[in-house]
Amino acid sequence: MKKYLHVINIGVQNNLAYRVNFLARSLFGLIPLLAMLYLWRTIYEGKGDSGVVISGYTLAEMFSYYLVAQIVDALTAVNEDDWAIATDIKDGLISQFLLKPVDYLWYRLCLFVSGRITYLGVAVIPLGLFILWFHKYFVLPPSGAQVGYFAISILLTALLQFFMSYAMAMLAFWVLEVSTFIFILYAFEYLASGHLFPLDILPPWLQEIIFFTPFPYQLYFPVSIYMGKTGGIEMWRGLGIQLFWVLTAYAAARFAWSRGIRKYSAVGG
Repeated sequence: MKKYLHVINIGVQNNLAYRVNFLARSLFGLIPLLAMLYLWRTIYEGKGDSGVVISGYTLAEMFSYYLVAQIVDALTAVNEDDWAIATDIKDGLISQFLLKPVDYLWYRLCLFVSGRITYLGVAVIPLGLFILWFHKYFVLPPSGAQVGYFAISILLTALLQFFMSYAMAMLAFWVLEVSTFIFILYAFEYLASGHLFPLDILPPWLQEIIFFTPFPYQLYFPVSIYMGKTGGIEMWRGLGIQLFWVLTAYAAARFAWSRGIRKYSAVGG
């Protein structure tokens, strides 16, 4: 355990060398968010009533959805980890992990955690100021218990994001370029996870199809817990499904590694 804590520590130190890049990424990441908020404000104002409800969301709740989604994204999003893993495989850098008592999956998970810690540390000020700017639209969770369930769901979301990206990066054992597969996964995740809009606004039949996939549990589900849209038995069922997808993605990552390592060969180094 001590060696993996050391990896997190080293990862944070290395990431801090690029803190300006993290800051720029967090600032420019707020521009699309700002555009989306003003778009929805225009839609609500077009209805002629500030208290209008669209698909179960008031204007304040819609704003809160996107603001909380930005927080979840800052805590859980995978940024270039899959590219780095694929590069390690293609360049033969994983050979060192086959000769040392270090599990490559947990090593990469520690680097993922260090990246999230660094990004959050840099992004907390601009994101906090942004939320403060729209504070009158920011809806607090209905109870303290919801915050706890929200935190549990965020942890599961982060693990799901990482294990899915790790499993996808394992394709580098078989193909020279994995970028196409990563972009396809990203496109599905962006559309079906609730990044563009709350999934509630979709037709019920389409919601049912999407909820058979892991994508809603990468963003929409934890946000819905925070906002009190999901609670009671439905919330516990959702947490169980989210845990199921985490374990499935972990099993897929382990299986892809065990199969890929049989095919792997490296010369020199």
